[in-house]
Amino acid sequence: MAEKREKLFDQFSPVSPEEWRAKAEVDLKGADFDKKMVWRTNEGFNVQPLYRGVDIKDFKTIDSLPSEYPFVRGTRTNNVWLVRQDIKVNDPKAANAKALDILNKGVTALGFKLCKDADIDLDTLLDGIYTDVVEINFSICPCRAIDLAKALVDYLVKKGTADKFVGSIDFNPFRKQLKAGKHLSEDIADKAAELLKVVEPVKHLRVLSVNSDMLCNAGAFIYQELGYALAWGNEWMAQLTDKGFTADEIAHRIKFNMGVSTIYFMEIAKFRAARMLWAQIVKQYGPKCDCACKMVVNASTSRFTQTLFDSHVNLLRSQTQAMSAALACVDEITVTPFDAPYSEGDDFSERIARNQQILLMEESHLDKVVDPAGGSYYVEELTMSLAKVAWQLFLEVEDKGGFMAMVKNNEIAEAVNASAVSRFDKVAKRKEQLLGTNQFPNFTELSGDKRSLECKCCCNAPEEGVVTLNDKRLASGFEELRQATEQAEHTPVVFMLTIGNLAMRLARAQFSDNFFGCAGYKLIDNNGFATVEEGMEAAMAAKADIVVLCSSDAEYPELIPGAIKALDGRAEFVLAGPETDEFKEMGVTNFINVRTNVLSTLKAFNAKLLK
Repeated sequence: MAEKREKLFDQFSPVSPEEWRAKAEVDLKGADFDKKMVWRTNEGFNVQPLYRGVDIKDFKTIDSLPSEYPFVRGTRTNNVWLVRQDIKVNDPKAANAKALDILNKGVTALGFKLCKDADIDLDTLLDGIYTDVVEINFSICPCRAIDLAKALVDYLVKKGTADKFVGSIDFNPFRKQLKAGKHLSEDIADKAAELLKVVEPVKHLRVLSVNSDMLCNAGAFIYQELGYALAWGNEWMAQLTDKGFTADEIAHRIKFNMGVSTIYFMEIAKFRAARMLWAQIVKQYGPKCDCACKMVVNASTSRFTQTLFDSHVNLLRSQTQAMSAALACVDEITVTPFDAPYSEGDDFSERIARNQQILLMEESHLDKVVDPAGGSYYVEELTMSLAKVAWQLFLEVEDKGGFMAMVKNNEIAEAVNASAVSRFDKVAKRKEQLLGTNQFPNFTELSGDKRSLECKCCCNAPEEGVVTLNDKRLASGFEELRQATEQAEHTPVVFMLTIGNLAMRLARAQFSDNFFGCAGYKLIDNNGFATVEEGMEAAMAAKADIVVLCSSDAEYPELIPGAIKALDGRAEFVLAGPETDEFKEMGVTNFINVRTNVLSTLKAFNAKLLK
């Protein structure tokens, strides 16, 4: 007997986009639809509040399958990514012991970061590690990459695992200029060509790095990281085809190390767009197999958005970032420990970082579905929109001579740093929020002996005329401000003089607590006063350094003159409300509201009040 299926949606008449917008405009009660409902991204395109099937009907990519060119839906027929953890190598024996330990705790890809003076002792470092099973990645100063490659090839041939080994050597000669301020060497292509020849016996060893995670951690916008990553990869393709290598030989040796920032759906779209665009770039070089067009990506959660204060919030950030990468079907993920801003990491923070990925697999089953975002009208639209602006940036780089030329001219660093300045400004004004730092800080938390760690290169001091990438995190300005307060002999006391309209005084007192809490000041809130004179008397009894008048706009004209007179210059007077000419004429010089630059305002108070 045939199953009877009811078509429930037939009971509803279709609604056109125009009808939906008309109804939304009615509900907005005269407010501008585009200002209220449309999001203007840092990438320069608009995101609508609603997408429908008609918006993506012409996208050719929606007809492809995972593992099919152009790989927008992934390069594999599964979504089992590798859980990677990096280990700093000062002592090969100690690093080996740590590697063996974490391999029993869920790690499936190792990253060894060989420090400047660390010996290339692979017999000790890889002792007991099954190099035909575990992916192994190495980071080392570019000047030592060839020596490491020779040693690794010899080791794998000796062990008989050269044909099964999978891993990478992070050959990144651009780091010296972008991070350490040293002019680029002229023999980059020659060294890369030598590397390719050295690693010929190890088929799956990738030695040409694209480290756009450096750009992400310097404050680049998403489209910049993507556009520059594509140009970086193309630089390897162009330079080495000129050296006589085939497209297949080069492309199979490139590995992308990309960052993941906090804009959840945009990051999903970034990796999908990256695979699609990279496939088209490689295709132009005429590879024999489309498999050469596959992008191999390690995604690392952002350090740029991590915070020193309220650092456990970093777990929330890295978790959603890891989710973005997992849902976008990357090849491996490295979760940065939550305490990375101020610590080299310990067993606890590293364990949590590993388990964040394991939870996504074992509890959330994100590894059980390939391209789970595929077909989403919103994600598909974001993918194509982001691809367009990133491709435009890629073309601009190529028109200027390519990635290497722009690095030499400082144009990459300057462009990324300009984006970082923009983001720092947004954080200062709370247009970009950092929970626990510029919004809802833990008022009583002290940093103690926590100090921000700087990312250092093994190279010497920067050379004249070289612009390096920003090395500050988004939270750094607020952290420096708060630590200055913490180290002062006297902590400023902020007194909330609440009076009048109950709803407005409570709302503005809460806003003011949140505002001044970002500097680590001592906050005194109140239930309300009958008169401003009574409030000022209580403020002086509390030895307040700052008195914040919290009431309604309508009541301020009556309250301000009396408040200023009662205070009589014994503390800083602040109005929680709009900065109007009327209030200025009454003598108010300090205002705080949603338009205030929080960081610069608090810095000014620190300069006045800290002793």
